[in-house]
Amino acid sequence: MDTNLEQKIKGIFQQQKAFFKTNKTKDIEFRKAQLRKFREIFLQHTDDLCEALSIDLGKSRKEAEYVEIQIVISELNYFLENIDEWAKPTSVPSKPHPSGAEVVSKVMYEPYGVTYIIGPFNYPVQLTFSPLIGALVAGNTAILKPSENTPHVAQVLENIVKESFDESYVAVIQGAIEENTLLLSLPFDYIFFTGSPNVGKIVMKAAAEQLIPLALELGGKSPTIVHKDADLDKAVARISYGKWINCGQTCVAPDYIYIHESIKGAFIEKFKAHLNTTYEGQSLGKIGKIVSQNQIKHLAGYLEAAPEKVIYGGSYDLETRHFEATLMDNITWNDQVMQQEIFGPILPIMTYSDINEALEEINSRPKPLALYVFTENQEFADNVLHHTTSGDAEINSTIIHVGSHYLPFGGVGTSGMGKYHGKFSFESFSHSRSVLQVK
Repeated sequence: MDTNLEQKIKGIFQQQKAFFKTNKTKDIEFRKAQLRKFREIFLQHTDDLCEALSIDLGKSRKEAEYVEIQIVISELNYFLENIDEWAKPTSVPSKPHPSGAEVVSKVMYEPYGVTYIIGPFNYPVQLTFSPLIGALVAGNTAILKPSENTPHVAQVLENIVKESFDESYVAVIQGAIEENTLLLSLPFDYIFFTGSPNVGKIVMKAAAEQLIPLALELGGKSPTIVHKDADLDKAVARISYGKWINCGQTCVAPDYIYIHESIKGAFIEKFKAHLNTTYEGQSLGKIGKIVSQNQIKHLAGYLEAAPEKVIYGGSYDLETRHFEATLMDNITWNDQVMQQEIFGPILPIMTYSDINEALEEINSRPKPLALYVFTENQEFADNVLHHTTSGDAEINSTIIHVGSHYLPFGGVGTSGMGKYHGKFSFESFSHSRSVLQVK
């Protein structure tokens, strides 16, 4: 690494350490003023963000505004409305003191200090700035490293941060493995990472060496169970939305279908018809771009390993990075496409006759980030939830839970640790300090 860059990164880190020690970030009015300024400048860059998202990921203006920009603004507004209440010490009951003296107990919420936020490529605005505003609402400073795989978006993010904040408070460091390695060697007070489980292990190992608390937002093979009594029209439309948005590059996208064998044929025909209607014959480019040519080749490998199982789609363009929505049928757990999270627009279909056997297969593998169930039978849905574990779950819907600031979002086990969004972001970026006073 260039010596000047190394010194710059270390210098920014030390500036933030010094600024946090001034206690300015602990002032609630300071936090609110900074968030309001950030909101104003963020909105001024809407066009820039949409253009960059189109170049890097092929996102339409509508999709960019809905799944990236509006989610950040919604979170910001919610934080500003509630920060005063959340930041108040919480009184709790007290156990009697041995002397009989009066005891008062409370929980205070303190910022950790200097935080490091590592953003992903798939939703580079939302999944970089949502953790940031969580860090700031809790009173921390932050260093961000956007994904190097979406360079145009990363530059706009840097511009927004530079216009909004002094770098002693919030700063952006561009780069890849080398820069990230250096940053992970610094004694941060908290780390927030969104990305793959493999990189998550590297981040967690680095944090462990310095005993730094952290949150890991990872992924996994999120199953979608379609029972024999499901409303197939709703199931097809809602699974399709969750799978093809952002060209399948969503950590909570339905990774595969587990459908009751009695309705598979009807389901597939409806799915094909829906795709033809929704995407106008599946012209390439209708569902966005894959992030890189290497990922295109990786996804193509799934199809080349079992070409006879491709029943819809399968086309791709290496140069433009477009990949057609693709269905694969008669899939088993031994197929290559079932060995890891797909993270692309390929949807494998498997069948079950006995739900208990299907659940046993799901439970024998790493815990997924999300689990989806389509059924008109509440008892069946409850049974599935009771006998499985996942970061989050939805019934008769997919991925919508991610956009709610009323729900905690995050994984379990290999799909992640730590929850955020709304008040859960405030709690994630805060140290809950117990205070007991004897009068």
